[in-house]
This record gives sequence, C-alpha cells and structure tokens, in this order.
Amino acid sequence: MALVRVREHVNPLSRKYQNPVAMPDWGQVYGNASQPLHLDIGCARGKFVLEMAQREPNWNFLGLEIREPLVHQALASRDALGLQNLHYLFCNINTSICPLLASLEPRTLSRISIQFPDPWFKRKHQKRRVVQPEIVDQLSKYLISGGTVFVQSDVLDVAQEMVDRFSEHPAFSRQHSDWLPNNPFEVPTEREVGVLSLNNPVYRAVFQKHGGNV
Repeated sequence: MALVRVREHVNPLSRKYQNPVAMPDWGQVYGNASQPLHLDIGCARGKFVLEMAQREPNWNFLGLEIREPLVHQALASRDALGLQNLHYLFCNINTSICPLLASLEPRTLSRISIQFPDPWFKRKHQKRRVVQPEIVDQLSKYLISGGTVFVQSDVLDVAQEMVDRFSEHPAFSRQHSDWLPNNPFEVPTEREVGVLSLNNPVYRAVFQKHGGNV
C-alpha cells in the first residue's frame, strides 16, 4: 500500500478542527466491546496499535489521529488483516475527548499511550501540545483504577512536560523515578525506529492511575 503524504504538523486549535466528531457504536466497531481498551493518542499511521492488536487479541485498541488521510489508510490496513479488536478515529483530542471518553464501554479504558507528540518548539505554539492539564484530568476520570499511561518523546522538553502534567495530577503516580531505558510494549512506533537508528535518546515514563472511576 502506497504511503499517504500529509503535513507533518496540524494545528489542533485551528477552526477546521473545533467541532467534535460523531462517536461510533463501539458494540458495532469491536467484536467484543467489553474487552479492556488501549487508547493510543496521536497514532499517526497506526502501525503501533496494528501490531499490538495482533499480539493481544483479548484487548481492544483505538488509535486517534488528527490527520484524516492517515486514518483512512490505517483503517484499510486493519480491514486487510480482518482485525475486530482495532479501530482508528479521525478526531482532535482537544475538542473530542469528553464525548469520546463518555461514549466508551464503562470501565474498559485500561491503558493509554502518547508517543512522540508534535513538539511545537516555539513558546507561543506550546499551547498546541496535546498533553494539557484539561486532557490529563479527563483521562483520569475514565481510566480504570490501576490503569497505566505510557508517554515517550525524543525531545526532552516535551517528555518532561508530559511527565510534569501527569505528576501534578493527584490520580497519577509515576512508576519509575528515572527515564525507562526500553519501551515496555516492545513494539516501536515508526518514529521510535528512526530515532533509535540514529542512536539518539528516547525519554519514556509510565504512570499508574489510583483511586476510583466514573
């Protein structure tokens, strides 16, 4: 399948992406909607969750991506493999997080990954970064007790900001004081493969949710 060419960065605050998307009927999307769910925020071409869905058939996987052509291509890859535990959704997490989380089967959201999000280096653009306090707070309300959040980036400032945002929230506890040397899922993203091939560092951390759920 030929790769779709898209813009590397999309401004989530632009008017084009301000309307929440309609949520599907998850009972129609997944073969078993009651399985634990792994949410991958900013999945790009979706190859990470594509591989994970094949490795863990007793889990459901949902990849979110703001670049719609990538979602169409990812869905075609899923369909070619006939996977019933994987879905991709075109959405802006900033505007769609509340209806998305509320639409999920109760107490199924068990893992979240946020990997190599757009860094938005300029200070005036950093409000476009995906891990904002409001996002962390919403995730805390729906992630099951004991559920985990995995974050990673090859940009230290971005990784540290993600760690700070989750550390500041009372529902989350960092599982290791130092950066993790390896990806705990053992399935690298395309970006991760590229970074490691250049012998550049990747900064990783895992958080666990404690307390109750909605």
